[in-house]
Amino acid sequence: MTTPPPRGPHRPGRTRSTAVALAAIAAAMSTLAACSTDSDSGDSDPSFSERPSPPDTASFSGTAPSVNESAVESARARASAAASSASAAASSFEASVSAEVGRANEAAENELKDVDGQGNAMSDVSMTGKPRSETGGLLAVVVSITNKTDAQASYAVQVDFLDSSGKTVETRFVGAEDLDPGERAQPLAISRKPAEPVLTPKLVKAQRY
Repeated sequence: MTTPPPRGPHRPGRTRSTAVALAAIAAAMSTLAACSTDSDSGDSDPSFSERPSPPDTASFSGTAPSVNESAVESARARASAAASSASAAASSFEASVSAEVGRANEAAENELKDVDGQGNAMSDVSMTGKPRSETGGLLAVVVSITNKTDAQASYAVQVDFLDSSGKTVETRFVGAEDLDPGERAQPLAISRKPAEPVLTPKLVKAQRY
C-alpha cells in the first residue's frame, strides 16, 4: 500500500483573506453595474450641486461708496427726479391754458417791470388755492381780478412763492386784458417747484393800466 505524500502545513489565515478579497471585488462589481444602469436610464439628476465660487475681489478697481455718500447721491437723484417731474407736470397743465392767456401773462410781466411798490390795484385782486387733484399735484392759486372801476382796464399781477423762512424761491406773473367795468377774470399762478418743501403764495404787486 502506497502512502500519499504529506501535504503542506494548512494556512487558515491566507484562505480567509482570499475569501474576503473575493467578496469585496464582487461587491464592487455589483455597485459599478448598478451605477451604470442608473446613468443609462437618464431619469435621475445628480444629488449634489457645485457651490458658486466667490468673486475675485483682486480684479476690482476703485473703492465702494460709503453709506453716507450713497445716501447723499440717492437724495440728490430723488430731488432731481422730483424737480423734473414737477416741471413736466407744470408744462402739461399750462399747455391747457389758451395762447391768449399766455400772452396776457407775458404782458403783465413787462408792465410790472416799471412799477414801484405794490401797484395801484391791490384791492381789485384776491387769491384762492386750487386743489392739487386738479393740477397734477402742482401748487396753483386762482388769482381773481375784478375791474372795480367804471371804465375798461387791464391788469398785471405778480405772485411770489415763499419757503418756510419767507424767502422768495419763485415768481409768477398773470394778467387780464380789457376787462369791462365789473368784469372778473381768474387766471392761474402755477408753481414749477416740487411739492416738498411746501411753498406759500403771496400777492406782491397788482397794477391796473
